[in-house]
Amino acid sequence: MKRLLAFLVVVVLCVTMLPFGCTSSAKKVTIGLSFAEFEVERWSREKDKITELAKAQGADVVYQVANNDATTQNSQIENMVAQKVDAIIIVAVDGAAAATAVDAAAAAGVPCIAYDRLINSSQLGAYITFDNVEVGRQEAKGVLNVVNKGNFACLWGSPTDNNAHLVKRGILEVLQPLVDNGSIKIVGDQFVDGWSQEIAVTKMESILTKNQSKIDAVVASNDSTGLGALEALSAVGLAGKVPISGQDATLPACQAIAEGKFTVTVFKDINQLAPKAVDIALKLANKQDLGLESRSLADLTGDKNAAGNIPCSFLPVTPVTKDNLYDTIVKPGFQPYDDVYKNVADNMRPPKP
Repeated sequence: MKRLLAFLVVVVLCVTMLPFGCTSSAKKVTIGLSFAEFEVERWSREKDKITELAKAQGADVVYQVANNDATTQNSQIENMVAQKVDAIIIVAVDGAAAATAVDAAAAAGVPCIAYDRLINSSQLGAYITFDNVEVGRQEAKGVLNVVNKGNFACLWGSPTDNNAHLVKRGILEVLQPLVDNGSIKIVGDQFVDGWSQEIAVTKMESILTKNQSKIDAVVASNDSTGLGALEALSAVGLAGKVPISGQDATLPACQAIAEGKFTVTVFKDINQLAPKAVDIALKLANKQDLGLESRSLADLTGDKNAAGNIPCSFLPVTPVTKDNLYDTIVKPGFQPYDDVYKNVADNMRPPKP
């Protein structure tokens, strides 16, 4: 009888002290990850990082990749909802198309997070990204630090990704005054479906042919499009002679910077973005306050007819050139020293960290 009374006292205390104690019985959270593709280097890394962080917090993770097919991605998101995941982190193939799946998930009580790519739905649980307009500004400034006159080519990102339009806005904000005063001429500009390097090669080859290879600079919206431009420039003997921009600090771009063939990549630190995504997913799953700023879809998309507001988080970005590649990317371990400098002579390398 004494043991029974002691047990009942403990139970009563646990109940009366919640949420301050006895909270270890909180429900197990399952997070869904929906990725557009893994062709771009960063996405597979971020899948692994998010999974590692979520599991460290006691959450389960399921993921699927849509191979750049919007219909497939919507079906995969619907499947995650049917599996009763508690929150879904989405890298969208198409921000407009994914809105249908996000709306349906929200109606079923499953919050969705737009991860680095906006989804055009006011039903989003949150949108976390970097300052993409600033990315564009830094890309343009990085190129202009090398060449500030002549024929410029611009390779925009995927037309179905709102980020591509924000980056373009930032690039033109910097370039337009020089276009207006006649210092530079944009002799070719193309969107690149899926941010594909292969497509970027073809687009750049077309621009080179049209202009008899008289190109003085390439402002490309990410590393894949920039590396596609580099491949096309290499074929006509212009590698290392024409400045090129990008973003994401991928290994191939960092190697090209170390070799003097690529000018600037804008670093977006996934070691900040991935933890933020996991933290928000867990808070949404447990119906906790996010503490994020609210931004209107109209402002985020530039579409004045877009209705609704979304909780948002914007992280800073850093331009990376040959001058700060070692300190910003290599020394902290974002990309490995031996791989970044593998094509650089030993006497031209910085010391190994």
